[in-house]
Parts: sequence; C-alpha cells; structure tokens
Amino acid sequence: MQSNNPVFRRSGEFNRSGAYANQTYAGNGTTSGYGSDPSTWGVGVPGETTGYTTTPDQGRMTIDSVVQKTGISLGVVILTAIATWVLTPDVVPGADISALMAAATIGSLGAFALSMVNSFKKVVSPALVLAFAALEGVALGAISKIFDAQFGDGVVSGAVFGTFAAFAGTLAAYKFLNIKVGDKFRRGVMAAVFGMVGLSLVSLVMSLFGFNIGLFGVTGIGMITAVAGLVLGVFMLIMDFDFVEQGIANRLPERDSWIAAFAMTVSLVWIYTNLLRILAFFNQD
Repeated sequence: MQSNNPVFRRSGEFNRSGAYANQTYAGNGTTSGYGSDPSTWGVGVPGETTGYTTTPDQGRMTIDSVVQKTGISLGVVILTAIATWVLTPDVVPGADISALMAAATIGSLGAFALSMVNSFKKVVSPALVLAFAALEGVALGAISKIFDAQFGDGVVSGAVFGTFAAFAGTLAAYKFLNIKVGDKFRRGVMAAVFGMVGLSLVSLVMSLFGFNIGLFGVTGIGMITAVAGLVLGVFMLIMDFDFVEQGIANRLPERDSWIAAFAMTVSLVWIYTNLLRILAFFNQD
C-alpha cells in the first residue's frame, strides 16, 4: 500500500502489503539457509549450521516501542515548554514581551524547518526528531505564556486537557469504529495540511510588512481556520494510527518508531495550538 504522506512514504516496508512485507523463515525473525553468494555455501553434517548465513534480527516496531518513543518526544516538548515559561520574564501590563515573541518566532521557524527535514529525510534521525521537539517546546512555552496573560489561566490548561482528550477520543473511534484509511483520504489530508501551512506562511510574511488580516489570530475569521485546523489535526492522528498499525503488520524496523513519534507529536501540537485559539476566542472580554 502506497502512502502519500512524505513522512511515511520513505519507509519501503510500509508500502508493501502486510502479508508479504517481510517474509521470514524458521528462526524467529532471522533468514536461515543458503545465502545468495555461492562462496558462502558449505557442506557439513546435517543438523549443523556451518556454512550457512544468518541475518540477525535488528528489532521490529511494536506498540511498546511507539509508545516509548512518542513519550520521549512529547516529554521533550513539555520540558522545554515549561523551561521557556519559567525562564522568560513575567507578562504584566506594560511589560516588554519581545523576549517571548523572539522565543515563539525562533522556536516556530526552527521547528518548521526541522519538520521539513524529518519529513523528507530518507532515514529517520532520532536526534533530529528530539531537536524538533525541543524547538517546538520553546515555541509552545512562549505562546502559551502570552495567551495565559492575555486570556486567563484556564485557556492553557483547557487546551492541554482538550488535546489529550482529542487523542484518546480519536484513538477510541479509530479502534472501535474500525476506521479505514484510503488513498483519497491521505491525499485530501496532506493537501489540506500543505494548504494550511502555505496560508500561515503567507500570513506571517504579510504581518512582517504591517498587514494583519487575522487569518490565524483570535478573531472571527481566525476561528474558521482554528476549527478547520482542529478537524485536520484529528484526521492527521487517524493517519498516524494507521501508520502504526500498518507498520507493525509489515514488521518495520524498530527505528521507524521514531517516525510515528514525530508524526504524532506534530499532530498533537497542531491540535493544541488550534484549541488554544478557540478557547481564547471564547474567553476574551
């Protein structure tokens, strides 16, 4: 099965059918028998393994490995967000928030750059995934502190709880409703993601020249993109769950668990930021 998501498409095993993705023979994950190179063949007493080649099992993706890697990635996001919140100046009326704005901008642009690298890199790099998570945490910590000062204490905590509720609800719906992810769904979601990213970049460039149309702000028109972004984030989570399910069935290497961790971190951050805007809209004076 061919994925249209650049995050998943580079995994060759993911693009094969589950039944024949990684055939093995007797040996529990190893391929035993005559090697393809005749020079490695040998003769010996039946029952002995002398002259045979063996490929060691490097480990396969499992639910446990995905949960572990995702937990590490989200832990880095949370820790760096808390550190950014604590180490930056308090936001009080008339206070200079340039440090917070700089942290939010640098973190966001850095995380976006690394997300592109991670999405199109042929071999997943755990270090780059964690670097992305750290930069994302810096951006979220700064943005959350600004929203907390402007719209009240309950906005940030509500967005956090809402994000994990969205994750749990989407996972339950995926499993119990037996949701199937087809090629049209993938293409539609990825087109919408790139479209949303493109709009946000255009909005950012326009704001640098003094034009702020409020497309991604806490405004009426901003709520259209926030709600659309929230729904899109849920669809992204469904694709993430499908990748994990297919990856386990196709016996992807354990290292590819970092791909799942990266994808789910992106989806959860996407959901959180849109929930933050929605709650801020309803909590403003």
